[in-house]
Amino acid sequence: MSNEEEVSGLPTRRAALRLLDAVMRMGTPMDQATANATKGLSPPDRALAIAIAQESLRWSVDLDVLIDSKTKQALPDDSKARMVLRLALAQILRLGTPPHAVIATALPLLDKGPRRLVHGVLGSLLRANAALPELPSLPESVIMRWHPAWGDDMVAGAQAALSEPPPLDLALRDPASTAHWADILGGESLMPGHVRLPRGTAVEELQGYDEGAWWVQDLAASLPGRLLGDGSDKRALDLCAAPGGKTMQLSAAGFTVTALDNSARRMDRLMANLERTQLNADRVTADVMEWEPSGTYDAILLDAPCSATGTMRRHPDVLQRIDIKQINNLAALQCAMLDRAAAWVKPGGMLVYATCSLEPQEGEAQAELFLSKHPDFSTLPATEGELPQGVTANAQGDVRTMPHMLADKGGMDGFFIARFIRKGA
Repeated sequence: MSNEEEVSGLPTRRAALRLLDAVMRMGTPMDQATANATKGLSPPDRALAIAIAQESLRWSVDLDVLIDSKTKQALPDDSKARMVLRLALAQILRLGTPPHAVIATALPLLDKGPRRLVHGVLGSLLRANAALPELPSLPESVIMRWHPAWGDDMVAGAQAALSEPPPLDLALRDPASTAHWADILGGESLMPGHVRLPRGTAVEELQGYDEGAWWVQDLAASLPGRLLGDGSDKRALDLCAAPGGKTMQLSAAGFTVTALDNSARRMDRLMANLERTQLNADRVTADVMEWEPSGTYDAILLDAPCSATGTMRRHPDVLQRIDIKQINNLAALQCAMLDRAAAWVKPGGMLVYATCSLEPQEGEAQAELFLSKHPDFSTLPATEGELPQGVTANAQGDVRTMPHMLADKGGMDGFFIARFIRKGA
């Protein structure tokens, strides 16, 4: 019998360590690392490994403060000893795992020398009844970006949003059935075509999944597609479309949709989603920066590649991985994509630009730059009836959602959405 088999739960902790290492040391998105890191685990053990890694990421700043309080010399940020201590403390202080079980599965992850150090630090912290603050601290680099842009209230709201995983949002194929599905699923609707359920819900087991009555889509992520309105007798182009939430929205709204994405693997997911929901779209696997359409469109939706810092509730790893250089590079790509997409909009047609980012460079600044370069476009402001109660357009008519908005209802992702209309119709 192997050592891992002798210690119950050790393979799960080893997988959690691989996930944390992929994010913190290698800068790999956790979603990309999960398949390899958790290979061979049962679904419950896989879920536990992800939960341990995610709690370690949510609270990494505060976990490191505790760790550093009990070491004579600071451990390197990417050392295995620090990684294991983060995982161990997250289990004890956040997941309620008994300390003896944590220690039994933490120490075998290390060589003999670091093992003694980790055992000593954990013992010291347990004897001192170490505790985490009420809300997680944000990384200093994140505060330096967000505080000047958004102020104290946003930073505090972001901390609260980061502290817990988000609820589950469903977008309905038929908005007229909102009350029906909210009742059947026992959820709450925050606007037509939306139902919110508690986190931890097993999606595939829910009524309506097999018949394709709905798909999973954060409330904020559903707003860009909503702003294109009714699609009867209109052609729409969904750029960077996979895995297909917005494509399904546009198809359900009556548009004849072309969905484009450069990832064949992600386009396979889009196809599976369309088949499940019995919706239709022409699919093109190509790069936005190289592809040329055969004509123009009534509506174009560009949910552009971005830092995704607005999804931190669901993906806390973004706060550790993303830096200002990446943000600036992505903003430059968004600018180039917008310039190409603008030429494909019919006179009188609409272009919606969206990012799941909390960085002004990937939102407000981008919209302002676009309008300065394209005088044949103007902003078409979002109206109150197009948005959830509690969300309003800014002075420019654009939409900026924050993770702390609708906090009493479970919050929402951070998004920026601008709707432009081309003159000349």
